[in-house]
Amino acid sequence: MATYGCLLLFFGMENTIYDYLTTLDSKWRISLVVFLFSFAFPVLNIFILVKLKRVPGLTLSNQKDRTFPYLITSLFYFGLYYLFMDTTVWPSIKLFIIGGGLAILLTALINLRYKISAHMVGIGGLLGGVISVASLIDFNMTVYYIVIVIVAGLVGFARLELEEHKPSQIYSGFLLGIFVQTFLFFTLQGISFA
Repeated sequence: MATYGCLLLFFGMENTIYDYLTTLDSKWRISLVVFLFSFAFPVLNIFILVKLKRVPGLTLSNQKDRTFPYLITSLFYFGLYYLFMDTTVWPSIKLFIIGGGLAILLTALINLRYKISAHMVGIGGLLGGVISVASLIDFNMTVYYIVIVIVAGLVGFARLELEEHKPSQIYSGFLLGIFVQTFLFFTLQGISFA
C-alpha cells in the first residue's frame, strides 16, 4: 500500500507540488525504494521464514504465525523512514512511511490477542494517507476515495470468503489503518508536509 500511495502521489495527483517539483527520475527512484522496503523485503523475509520452517506457509493464516513477520515488516518501514530522514524526500511521504510502520507495529501487538486483518489495515492506511494529503494541499481526490473504498470492499469480501477473518476483524483493521494515518497527519500538520 505504501508503494501505491507513493505512485498515487507522484503520478495520480497532476498539477500539484508533487508533480511539478519532483523530477521523473526522482519519482521512480523513490517509488522503487519504497517498493523494496514495504513489499519486496517483507515478502522475502516471510519466504525465508517458510524455508526455515518458522512459519507453515506464505499466507500466515494462523494468528500465532503472524506476529514475528509483522514486527520485522514494521522494522523495514522504520528503516525506510530512517533512510529517508535526512534526504529531500517530501515530508508527507516520510510521514506516510512512519504511519505505515506504526500501523503494522500496532497490528502485531493487537495480533497477540486478536486476529485483525492486516490487508484491511494497509488499505485503510492508504485511504487515510490520501485523505490527509488531499486535505493538506487542498486537492480533490473524490474519485480516488471511491476507488479505494471499492477495492477495500472487494478485499474485505475476499478475506471473508476465504474464511480468513470475521467481519469485526475486517472493520477493525480498516479503521485502524485510517485512524493511524489521519491521526499522524492532522496531529503534525503544523509542520510543513507538502
